[in-house]
Amino acid sequence: MSLLDKANDKADEALGKGQEQLGKATDSPEHELKGKVRQGAAKASYAVDDALDCVKTKTQDAPFVSLAIAAGVGFLAAKIFGRR
Repeated sequence: MSLLDKANDKADEALGKGQEQLGKATDSPEHELKGKVRQGAAKASYAVDDALDCVKTKTQDAPFVSLAIAAGVGFLAAKIFGRR
């Protein structure tokens, strides 16, 4: 995750918080809900980026283990979805 992505997620979270507060101040449940959704999306983006960074690090540390896991997952997916 680049520094620009982190800054973008923080900005989205701050905008969502502002939109939520605007909704509360103007008694607009629509803006309040949109602000909460925007904050949730920014937090979800953090989680996805952290998971991708973790996978990237683990893959770089142990490429053969990662390859074996990917092959196993592919084999299981083929067994499960190939019978349909």
